Amino acid sequence: MKSGIAFLLLLFSFTIEGLSQTAANTPENIAAKQWFTNAKFGLFIHWGPFSIPGSGEWVMNNRNITVKNYERLKDFFNPVKFDAKEWVSMVKNAGMQYITLITRHHDGFSMWNTKASDYNIMNSLYGKDIVKMIADECHRQGIKLFVYYSLLDWRREDYQYWTGRTGKGTGRTRRGNWNDYISFMKEQLTELLTNYGEIAGVWFDGHWDQVPWDEKNKKWGDTTNVDWHYNEIYGLIHKLQPSALIGNNHHLKPFPGEDFQMFERDLPGENTTGWGTDPSKVSALPLETCETINGSWGFDITDTAYKTYAQLISLLVRASGNGANLLLNVGPMPNGEIQPEFVDRLKYMGNWLKTYGESIYSTHRGFIKPQDWGCVTEKDDKVYVHILKDPGSGLTVPNFPYAKITKCVWLKNGQPISYKLDKGSLALETSSTNMSDNDIVVELQVKK
Repeated sequence: MKSGIAFLLLLFSFTIEGLSQTAANTPENIAAKQWFTNAKFGLFIHWGPFSIPGSGEWVMNNRNITVKNYERLKDFFNPVKFDAKEWVSMVKNAGMQYITLITRHHDGFSMWNTKASDYNIMNSLYGKDIVKMIADECHRQGIKLFVYYSLLDWRREDYQYWTGRTGKGTGRTRRGNWNDYISFMKEQLTELLTNYGEIAGVWFDGHWDQVPWDEKNKKWGDTTNVDWHYNEIYGLIHKLQPSALIGNNHHLKPFPGEDFQMFERDLPGENTTGWGTDPSKVSALPLETCETINGSWGFDITDTAYKTYAQLISLLVRASGNGANLLLNVGPMPNGEIQPEFVDRLKYMGNWLKTYGESIYSTHRGFIKPQDWGCVTEKDDKVYVHILKDPGSGLTVPNFPYAKITKCVWLKNGQPISYKLDKGSLALETSSTNMSDNDIVVELQVKK
């Protein structure tokens, strides 16, 4: 009997491993990756009880708040002004194609009606399933929904916090069983992937908590102190929803079973933050850059360093020029409203995309990497030259790979542009440019 059970467990483990390894070959997975590559623009939402202190989503760790004291926040988390329809409509009007929603951040609070933990939105003063309301509205309005899920937990004792790098001051003393934590995560992920309709993907974060940091070279190590059971977890996701994409914000080269690669506050191949990824670790998977509108992910009442329209357009355009999506973040206020400074900027980007979206959506990276003056995106026989800085009377684009241009116009109004193509160098006459749109786009039709 025991040998029969052992055989079944072994067979199950091989099945799960096979699912995580071969998911990329399924028609559903291939189609989902193509959709994601074409989407180009999404909204990140960092929200939960951590918004109440108004000091960002890391407040529990940064202030060394004990579990006992931090849990009191749920008793007055009551976002009475939250309106899922208003949020999703804002996303749609901004020209965004998907939402990535925090369902459980590092503080361990679950924003849905989970049976795996009593530390959730249903036991708050608000008492309503936030994930369900947003999921239902996304399905109604045709916006895809990704769920952010934290791998680390500053609250639970069965999370291996004693080997982790964060959450040291939350008052935990008992060392629970790591396998219990893995089972807990599987139960929660099963809920999210079975009770909320189509989920476009799972956005993991926190792997780096168990990875050594190389202070001298300012980079993450290549090893982790624990077994995350990714074959089992990724296999479970691919089994429950074959078209759901998996990404993991570990700042390393993608692991087997992952479907897209994300970059935090950096474009692919750049490392301005210290946790970016060098060019050798940029994969052939779909790519995504996540960034904030001010300097904070979660609501920060003192952070008024809002990026300008020009900076945000540049982020979107340069991400596209690198072949990546831009996942732009908002941190809603505790009452459920998204602050007007964010709403205003998203509205501007939506209006800009009504004119220039053709040069962003469904494009791929250009023949040259982004330059100081701007970048290039391409689609079929079209080449789009994005000019982000005033070029004066002329702009020269180097390394132009196409021998013939059949059309050269301003994308905004279709007016012809004088140009000269000589020995792989494209010279554009730009004396009439007006930078009021923050990115002016030249549309070229070429023969490849």
